[in-house]
Amino acid sequence: MRVLVAGGAGFIGSHLCESLLHSGFDVVAVDNLITGRLHNISSLLEHPRFTFRQHDITEPLDLEVDAVFHLASPASPVGYRRYSIETHLVNSIGTLHLLELARRLNARFLFASTSEVYGDPEVHPQPETYHGNVNPVGPRSCYDESKRFGESLTMEFVRKYGLDARIVRIFNTYGPRTDPDDGRVVPNFVLRALRGEPLVVYGDGRQTRSLCYVSDMVRGIRLAMERDGLAGEVINLGNPDERTVLDLAQLVLELTGSSSRITFAPPRPDDPIRRCPDIAKARRLLNWEPKVSLLDGLRLTIAYFAETLDHAPAAGE
Repeated sequence: MRVLVAGGAGFIGSHLCESLLHSGFDVVAVDNLITGRLHNISSLLEHPRFTFRQHDITEPLDLEVDAVFHLASPASPVGYRRYSIETHLVNSIGTLHLLELARRLNARFLFASTSEVYGDPEVHPQPETYHGNVNPVGPRSCYDESKRFGESLTMEFVRKYGLDARIVRIFNTYGPRTDPDDGRVVPNFVLRALRGEPLVVYGDGRQTRSLCYVSDMVRGIRLAMERDGLAGEVINLGNPDERTVLDLAQLVLELTGSSSRITFAPPRPDDPIRRCPDIAKARRLLNWEPKVSLLDGLRLTIAYFAETLDHAPAAGE
């Protein structure tokens, strides 16, 4: 079976490619490398069942595949603010091109959406039935709204053409190969702790995050794609172990043994106050839940960044 992973040189995408190859799939990874990194897939480039194509999916793509994983989008605040227009386009025009490809080939399709579609939620934890509280013109809207559009477009292909497509909403994910400069809480805290720099907490630190280790996320994504009978389903994937940002900062300091101090800065615009997935549907449909504890995941992530700190590659390298 031959599969396409759009965004295959990204953080989650590269781990997904690796997992699929390990299971015997032929994998075609496509990435334009504006936030993806060749370094993430360097160990795969000589694999006989792996193909990499540098390509922007906002341009048509001609391939023969049996399944399409659409993970192609900047996903961090730093990435999607730097490439805001590109983020709009990859989740709209890019999604259309991949949906048309899947339709032509009668291939199964998975759209990787995000917990950001819930915005600053007024319902907690967030179930898939919650429609969100999103600022459509705020500084995060290039990501939030384009992902919401991508979900809508995917569902129209299910309803209008009978495409076997499903949507996963990815909550905060961390682990090795995270872009060290992507601005998200785990790489930010870990790198600052390892460098002996202050850990900056925005606001009072009582806002919460629920962190899922990347191997658990990849397992959930694969189950959502490979399980039959899920056309038109929307499924949360994330870890319901909710922690405050201040608790995370203190835990990173403890695990790194760092002498860094914690400092506070003004809250960031539209930053969600609480974020935690309701994963009852993933448990029911996929028999999935996270297995890697926060302590174990952070230890693995800290070890990765400690090893690569002095020669972390830039985007595209």
